[in-house]
Amino acid sequence: SLLVVHFWAPWAPQCAQMNEVMAELAKEHPQVSFVKLEAEGVPEVSEKYEISSVPTFLFFKNSQKIDRLDGAHAPELTKKVQRHASSGSFPPSANEHLKEDLNLRLKKLTHAAPCMLFMKGTPQEPRCGFSKQMVEILHKHNIQFSSFDIFSDEEVRQGLKAYSNWPTYPQLYVSGELIGGLDIIKELEASEELDTICPKAPKLEERLKVLTNKASVMLFMKGNKQEAKCGFSKQILEILNSTGVEYETFDILEDEEVRQGLKAYSNWPTYPQLYVKGELVGGLDIVKELKENGELLPILRGEN
Repeated sequence: SLLVVHFWAPWAPQCAQMNEVMAELAKEHPQVSFVKLEAEGVPEVSEKYEISSVPTFLFFKNSQKIDRLDGAHAPELTKKVQRHASSGSFPPSANEHLKEDLNLRLKKLTHAAPCMLFMKGTPQEPRCGFSKQMVEILHKHNIQFSSFDIFSDEEVRQGLKAYSNWPTYPQLYVSGELIGGLDIIKELEASEELDTICPKAPKLEERLKVLTNKASVMLFMKGNKQEAKCGFSKQILEILNSTGVEYETFDILEDEEVRQGLKAYSNWPTYPQLYVKGELVGGLDIVKELKENGELLPILRGEN
């Protein structure tokens, strides 16, 4: 039978909301047991199950913990309850098959980027001190990495410990190989080996050079071809579309580093900005002038 335990706190409004969600799920799934535990009232239990925030939901089947969900995510809770309530116990052969599938998935995840960090939370919002320190070290050394929040997937969280034979988090991988946890990264930093092991993020100027040369005609704008997010960007799209020339766009609203950096790189303070073969043509006013003078099309084609 499936048991769902909600670790909650009376002072957290999101817990009260999730209690209501749980009450509805209890009506839909009478065969599932739902229990509420005040996290701060049972510190030993909270510590044992690494409850670092509320609400947190743990899923048990046959006294074994099979899954968890951190945070007030009603759709995800509903999905997990439905999935675990409908799945019975697997015969041994099915278990072996699941193990193979998980190992394949873990291999793909550890190879998902040249440098992969498995952590609690995200680089923007680490959810434990060790993960926070790890992110700070990587940022300090300008190391380019992708991350996976182990709180988002209990199967990965437990499976990776066995897969890598490493019992704690965070874990850092380079080219799919485990480098280690925080202590080892600190040692590598102290011995100055860290910079030789992990790939560096490209410097902003190099990145902007690559971006401005990504296509023969590049437009840096607010929004994209399908949906301009300011009037100036909309007008410049209309002008470019009327020329029939192929071009690509970059949405500066999605990357603050590029948005601020490109102003200094091009010495041009506003957006949109139009580039041809990596060279700045200008903003909306200049593009309008060039169109009126009949000079725009030759410039876009690289004839001027």
